[in-house]
This record gives sequence, C-alpha cells and structure tokens, in this order.
Amino acid sequence: MAQSTNGSGIPADLQAKLWSAADKLRGHLDAAEYKHVVLGIIFLKYISDAFQELFDSLTNTPNADPEDRDEYVAENIFWVPKEARWKHLQDSAKSADIGILIDKAMAAIERDNPTLKGVLSQDYGRADLDKQRLGELIDLIGTIALGGSEHRSIDLLGYVFEYFLGQFANAEGKKGGQFYTPRSVVRLLVEMLEPYRGRVYDPCCGSGGMFIQSEKFIEQHGGNVDNISVFGQESNPTTWRLCRMNLAIRGIESNLGTHAADTFHNNLHRDLRADFILANPPFNMSDWGGQLREDDPRWQYGVPPTGNANYAWVQHILYHLSANGRAGFVLSNGSMSSNTSSEGRIRTAIVAADLIDCMVALPPQLFTNTQIPACLWFVNQRKPEHRRGQTLFIDARAMGTLVNRTLRMLSDDEIGRITTTYHNWRTGEGEYADVPGFCKSAALDEIAGHGYVLTPGRYVGAADVEDDGEPFAEKMERLTATLREQFAESARLEQVIRENLRRLGYDD
Repeated sequence: MAQSTNGSGIPADLQAKLWSAADKLRGHLDAAEYKHVVLGIIFLKYISDAFQELFDSLTNTPNADPEDRDEYVAENIFWVPKEARWKHLQDSAKSADIGILIDKAMAAIERDNPTLKGVLSQDYGRADLDKQRLGELIDLIGTIALGGSEHRSIDLLGYVFEYFLGQFANAEGKKGGQFYTPRSVVRLLVEMLEPYRGRVYDPCCGSGGMFIQSEKFIEQHGGNVDNISVFGQESNPTTWRLCRMNLAIRGIESNLGTHAADTFHNNLHRDLRADFILANPPFNMSDWGGQLREDDPRWQYGVPPTGNANYAWVQHILYHLSANGRAGFVLSNGSMSSNTSSEGRIRTAIVAADLIDCMVALPPQLFTNTQIPACLWFVNQRKPEHRRGQTLFIDARAMGTLVNRTLRMLSDDEIGRITTTYHNWRTGEGEYADVPGFCKSAALDEIAGHGYVLTPGRYVGAADVEDDGEPFAEKMERLTATLREQFAESARLEQVIRENLRRLGYDD
C-alpha cells in the first residue's frame, strides 16, 4: 500500500473518503459520540469483508460448506451470522429501521463470537441518531474495501483506527486526546523497552496502542507473541470498549478487567507485578480524587499532591513493577523539575533509590491534542551492575519533522538513534559515548548537584560546533568585510527607493 505523505499509513484518497464518512454525522452528534458510531460501523465492515472473502472461497471449493462456522474459526476470522452481513445492511441503508438493524447485527455478532461480548455498541436505533445520515454512512463505508486478506496483511484497519483516533483527538481537543498516543511515540517507548516476553501492563490503556505496538515489535523481531500477557485498565467505558475492539481485530488476548474503572480508586489489577509497563497518563490531571487516597500503599516515596496526578501515576507504575521490571511512560515536562507541594521530595526519593534509567526530552508538537511539552521517563527496578548509580539523559527536542502546520513526527532514523544510544548505554554491548547537546550519562551526585531536576538539557550541555579550520582572526576580518558590503548595499537601495518615491510625488 502506498504510504500517505502525512505519515498515517493510509493513501490520501482513502483518508478523504474516511473523513467524509465522519462528516456524515459531525455537527449532529458530539465528537465524543460520533467517533464510536463511525468506528463501530467500520469494524462491522471490516469483519464482514474478511468473512465474505472466505465465504466466497468456500463456495467455490468442492465439499466445503460456507455456512460452517468452524471453517472461519480455524482461520481466525469472526463468524458473521446472516442478519449481520454487510449486504443485508447495505440493502436496507435507506430504511427507517436501519439503526435497529445495525443493533441487531451487533448483538448477533457478539452472540456468536464470545471474545466480542460486551464490546460492540448497540445504540444505533436511538432517537437522536439521524437515520438518513446513518444510511448515507452505510452507503459510503460500503465503497471502502477493508477486510480482505491483502488489507489484513498490512493491518489497514489498524491504520484506519489510528487515523480516526488522531483526527478525533484534533476535533475534540484535550479531553478526546487523553487516550491517543502518536504512533512514533509509542514505537519509541516499545523499542526502548523491548517487551519480548512476560507481563505487559498499561494502567491507562485508552485505545490499546501500546499493546498493539508491542505485538508488532515481537513479530518483527521473530519472537512469539504468545510469550507475553497483556493487562490494562481504562476509566472511560466507551474507550474501554474501543480498546477491546482494537485488540479483538488483531486477535490479541488481554485482561482489561470486566468493566471500565478508575485506576486510582478501583485498581482492577491490585496484585499484578508486571515485567513491562508502558503508559501515557493524562497530563497534569488535577481532579483525580487524591484527598481520598492519602494512605494508599502505592505511595512508597511520598503522598502525591491532590492538585496534580503526575506523581501518583509514577508511583502507581513503580508499585506494579516486578523485581526486575522496567517501565516507560509519557509525562509533561513539568514533572522533571516541579517542586510544587510534595513533587520535589518524591522525585528526590525516587532518584536516590536509583530507579531512574533514562530521561528523554521530546520535541514539541508530537501530540495532536496538547501543546504541553512532554518527556519520556524510563525506570528500572534492577539496573545492570555497570550502570548502577547512573542515569542516561537524552535531549531529542531538535528532532522530528513537521507533517503539517501543527504536527511533528519522529522519523525511523531518529527513533533508531535514540534507542541505539540507550541500548548501548544500558547493555554495554555497543559503544556508548556522551555527545554534547544530545546525551549524557550522569552519576547520582551530579543529579543531586542539580537539585534532583531531571531535565536533560541541564546535563547534555550545548552541541559542539564543528571547526571549519578557518583561523578566528581571518574569519572575523572576512565577516566584517561582508557586513560592510551589506551596509553599503543597503544604503544604495535606500537611495534608489527614495528617488523613486520623489519621482512619484511622494517627497520626504
């Protein structure tokens, strides 16, 4: 599939068609609602396409029964009962009952596919959903091929989901973007941690992007995806269902709890100790109910302030790491230096415990939903012997390429440079050296000397300026002569302009 120029992984013509589908309902429903309407129908189209491809193949195969459910289960394809097949819905798109028919289709799919139980939205028949526009949406999505084997092999639906989540994050602003992490940031987290095997946990899993990239990483490196167990939690019920849907289309088994729940106040995985934790918690969350959790056993390094959840997330993550566990997570830049309330004391205690593996300052404009500068924390319960008492600082603020006026993306080479630097430093298997302006390995006493501030710019210093070999005195003389010439040219041009103005009758 040809890659689009904006990094979404979807051809530009398909992007336009997909966003037209969203526009069918935009303005008639809140953004937080219509994304679930659109994504639900796209999911239905996807599984119907995959089903129909195998159905047609079985129809043309001697002695095969295209209505045998086991044939589809054997190929890891969802069984679609007759009342849920796309043609049935397409033929009824202009019916006033189209919403009710979609609800019945969703119920039938859940009934016959246990892994989807409780996942699919079944409120398309509600009164406030414009049935004419819903029918038009069915007609438009009906023109998009989504679930054939070619598209499954390139994970087109995964790209479509991520594209929509990014677009909806833009449309909804900060609130909608709380669960969306850009692909390049997720890739960087995953490639730094390399979660090949063990328990992988995301305490604020949103739409499941961290899990999906972990599975892809293992597949790309020849590992066995069955060697990892996925655990997650999400507080928003519709986003929780979206995550389950996102994982289901890829056949990823997971434990997201039996329902959506607030991680701080209803910890569904209380006894979990994970080998890897990846997370993008909501930045600077002020209304998190901290006053109700002051005696929580998770606060091993100090009680977090009630007005900001950043250090509640940090300590929740540390609490759920196994004895050899490692974690990578996104936080706002303020988390690296804030001394508000107890934050400075908590950070000091965590650094003194030698848990900070690496800090990465990210470039601006990576996130669709916020302009707040962000960073990556990497913590390690058991650093390798040769790196104990040290932390790696990486300043990546100058990296990234703008894909449009407001959004930046890290390139493969940039992700590779950051991850290679980290792995060489951590494992000792490759060459590592401090690079002024980019990376620095700092000892605990140096961090203490900076007041336990973890901002990479404090440590990496300024980049070296390449010496061009020209002696300073000669360079100064040359540049001064050039400046004189430019002053003279400026004066000449000023005279020409004044003369032209006089000729036009505009005297000084």
